[in-house]
Amino acid sequence: MASHSRRPGPATRARGGSRRRRVPLRLLLPLLVLVALAAMLMLRGYTHSEILADHRVQAPAPTDEVPRKILEGGPVIDARDGRTESLSVPDRHLVLTFDDGPDPVWTPRVLDVLKKHDAHAVFFVTGTMASRYPDLVQRMVDEGHELGLHTFNHPDLSLQSKKRIDWELSQNQLALTGAAGVRTSIFRPPYSSFSAAMDNESWPVTEYIGSLGYITVVNNTDSEDWQRPGVDEIIRRATPENGEGAIVLMHDSGGDRSQTVEALDRMLPDLKKDGYAFDNLSEALDAPGAMSPVTGSELWRGKAWIFLVQASEKVTGALAVGLAIVGTLVIGRFVLMLVLSAVHARRVRRRGFGWGPPVTEPVTVLVPAYNEAKCIENTVRSLMASDHPIEVLVIDDGSSDGTARIVEAMGLPNVRVIRQLNAGKPAALNRGLANARHDIVVMMDGDTVFEPSTVRELVQPFGDPKVGAVAGNAKVGNKDSLIGAWQHIEYVMGFNLDRRMYDVLGCMPTIPGAVGAFRRSALIPIGGMSDDTLAEDTDVTMALHRAGWRVVYAENARAWTEAPETVQQLWSQRYRWSYGTMQAIWKHRRAVIDKGPSGRFGRVGLPFVSLFMIVAPLLAPLIDVFLLYGIVFGPTQKTIVAWLGVLAIQAVCAAFAFRLDRERMTHLISLPLQQLLYRQLMYVVLLQSWITALTGGRLRWQKLRRTGVVEAPGGSVPRQNARTDDDRRPVA
Repeated sequence: MASHSRRPGPATRARGGSRRRRVPLRLLLPLLVLVALAAMLMLRGYTHSEILADHRVQAPAPTDEVPRKILEGGPVIDARDGRTESLSVPDRHLVLTFDDGPDPVWTPRVLDVLKKHDAHAVFFVTGTMASRYPDLVQRMVDEGHELGLHTFNHPDLSLQSKKRIDWELSQNQLALTGAAGVRTSIFRPPYSSFSAAMDNESWPVTEYIGSLGYITVVNNTDSEDWQRPGVDEIIRRATPENGEGAIVLMHDSGGDRSQTVEALDRMLPDLKKDGYAFDNLSEALDAPGAMSPVTGSELWRGKAWIFLVQASEKVTGALAVGLAIVGTLVIGRFVLMLVLSAVHARRVRRRGFGWGPPVTEPVTVLVPAYNEAKCIENTVRSLMASDHPIEVLVIDDGSSDGTARIVEAMGLPNVRVIRQLNAGKPAALNRGLANARHDIVVMMDGDTVFEPSTVRELVQPFGDPKVGAVAGNAKVGNKDSLIGAWQHIEYVMGFNLDRRMYDVLGCMPTIPGAVGAFRRSALIPIGGMSDDTLAEDTDVTMALHRAGWRVVYAENARAWTEAPETVQQLWSQRYRWSYGTMQAIWKHRRAVIDKGPSGRFGRVGLPFVSLFMIVAPLLAPLIDVFLLYGIVFGPTQKTIVAWLGVLAIQAVCAAFAFRLDRERMTHLISLPLQQLLYRQLMYVVLLQSWITALTGGRLRWQKLRRTGVVEAPGGSVPRQNARTDDDRRPVA
C-alpha cells in the first residue's frame, strides 16, 4: 500500500488552500449510489410480498350481523351507497375467475387456452404481481378479459384497519393503471369463499369497500385447483349442476398450475357443447363494463410506478449476478490465500532454504520526513539498534515543525540529514537515492520503527541477483484502540497474507512504503520513484516487474507503523491508496501485452490485482446488502446462516494469518464487528475512488496527524554529531 506519510508538493498545497466545491460532491455521490441501491432493494421486497404482507386468516366469527339476503344470495355483492344487494350469474353462463396472478409461467398458458376456445374470464390480480408483470396485465385487457382487484399484498382484510384497506386498494389500482391504463370497480378479498361464509368480521369490510365504490365478487363454485386434486376432479368441482350459472374460482398463480391449464383445455370445449357460455362478469350480467380508461396525471403516476418496479427488478437481477461473481472471487481468493500462503510458509521455513550468499554489506536507509516531529526520534533510534550495518539518510521535505533539527540534535553516528524545499515524497526519496552510498537501499516512513533484525532480514533476499526489491512485513503499532485493532486484522490477514500469495505467484504488486528494500541499480534505470500516481510504492513495484526484476516478500522483516486513529484520517489514507492503486494499474495497463519473463506480472499479477483489489472489493458490499435484505424480507434464518458461513471462512483465513505471523488471536474477537462496520467504510472509500477516477477528479496530498505512540523496540543509543546536508547540495 502507499505510504502513510504523504505530503503535498508546493503546487498541490496551493491548490489545497482553497476548498473546491466538488470535493463534498465526491463524498456525497457514493452515499447517493448506496441509497439508490437500497431503495431498489426495498422496492423489490415491497413488490414481492415480502414486506407488509400478512397471511394470517381470521378464525370463523358469528354471522348474526350479516343480512340474510347476503348470506342466501348470489356471489356478486353490491354494497355501494348503502345497498345490500346480491346478484347471481344466469343459467348456462360460467364466469371463470383466476386469483393471485399474473404469473410469468402459468398465466400465459391460461390465456392461450382461453384464446384457443374463444372464452373470456375475470382475473383478480394482486398489485405486487401486476407491478412485476405488466405485459401480462395488458394482454388480459387486449384479449377481452376483465380485471379485478385482489389487494396489493394479499392480506386478510378482516384483520386490517381502514387506512390499510385504503392503501391496499389504491396501490392495487396504481399497478393496474401503470400496467394497462385502466381502473376497475370489482374486487375480491383474499381468502374469500361463498357468500354464505360471510361473517361479522368480513361483512363490515365488504360494506366499507362498497362505500368506496367497489362491487365485491366471491364465488359459488370452487375448483380447489390449488390442492392439485387431479384434472378430472378439478373439472368435476368446477362444473355446476343442472345447467346453473356460476362464478368459478380458479388460480393462475401460487404454484404449479399445470392441472388447471389441462382442466381448462378439456372443460371449455365440452361445456360449450352443453350450451355453456364463458363470459367475463359484465357480459354475463349484461351490465356496464367494470373497467374504465385512466388519463392525465393518474396515468403517469401509474406508469412511473411500473417503471420504477421494472427498474428495481433489473437492478436487483444485476446485483444478484454481481453477488455470484463476488462470491466466486471471495471464495477463490480465500482458497488461493490459504493454499499459497501455506506453500510460502513451508518454502521459507524448510531446512536449507536460502537466497544465496548471506548479505552482510552495509545498506542505506532512506527516511523521507515531512512534519514528523512527534515520530522521527523513535524512528531513528530504532534504526540505530539495527544488527546490520547501515547509514541513515533523513530527507527533510520542507518540514515546518523542526523535524530536521530534532534529528540533528540527536547526534547519532551514520545519520545524515538532507534538507530540501517541499516537493513531495517521491522527490524526497529520489534525493535520498542520489545521495545514498550503497547499492541496497531500504525505504521506510517517518512514523515507522524497525526491530533490530528488520534490516538484516529485509536485505537477505538480495543474495539472489535476480531480486530487485523486497517487501517487508508492515504491522500496526497502535492496535489497542478499536480502529487500530481492525487495521491490525487487515494488515495481518489482508496485506501480509496477500503478499505471501503474490510471492508464490511471482507477481508482488506493492512494496509497502513503511518497509521495503531496493537495488539502486534496479531503480535508476526505471527513473527512480515516480510522482505520476498517488501510490508511488505500487507504481515502482510494477515498473520493476516490467523491467524483469523479481520482487519477493520477507516475512520476518517487521516494521511497526502508526495507523490512523480517527475515521476521518483513515478515510483520507484509504481514499488515497485506492485512487493511487487505480492510477498505477492504468499506468501499467500495457503490461498485459509484455512478452518474455517480464510479462508474467501483466499476465498474472495485473489481472489478480484488478480483480482482488479493485473489482471484488467494489462488489463485496453486495454480501452485506443481501444480508440486510434477507433479514428484513426473508428468509431470515437461511440468510444469517449463509452470512455466518462467510464469516467463518474469513475467520479461518484470519486465524491462519495470525498463526503465520505469530500474533495473538485475541484481536480476532473484533472480527465480526469489523465485517459489519469497518468494511462498509472501506467500500464507500473505494466507491468514492471509482467516482473520482471516472469523473476525472484530482486528489490532493493529505498529511495525516501523528501522535508518536509507536516506540522503538531497542534501547538508547549514544549521542554524537549528526551530519547535515542542506538544500544547496545538488541532486545527482
